[in-house]
Amino acid sequence: MRIAVPAVDDRGLESEVSGHFGRARYFVFVDVEDGKIKDFEVVEVPFEEHGPGDLPRFVKEHGGEVVLAYGMGPKAVSFFNELGIEVVTGAYGRIRDVVEAFIHQVLEVDPYWKEKIEREKEREGGKKHSH
Repeated sequence: MRIAVPAVDDRGLESEVSGHFGRARYFVFVDVEDGKIKDFEVVEVPFEEHGPGDLPRFVKEHGGEVVLAYGMGPKAVSFFNELGIEVVTGAYGRIRDVVEAFIHQVLEVDPYWKEKIEREKEREGGKKHSH
């Protein structure tokens, strides 16, 4: 099984899950065999701006079968599902811990991620993002 996780930086399994799926600069692809992490690969997202379906296709091209993310819009979720990729939202913390918890079916997700992201958007309100 190959699990794709959006990451805040390029530290692989030691990185944290990105709170913003669409803004993640890196994805960590984790190969799981016999219930253990066998290998992983850090891939930089190849585009600055992306349209709907770009990230799902990027994950598919890299063999991702499951995506563990914190927040994700319904459009992206349905794109992944159309490609046969399972999506788990509300995942947070260190990537190694999140993947191991997922493998052992004890992953605790944040059930309130939608509200938190909405609140954050309200706080950011009229402010422009400076890149």
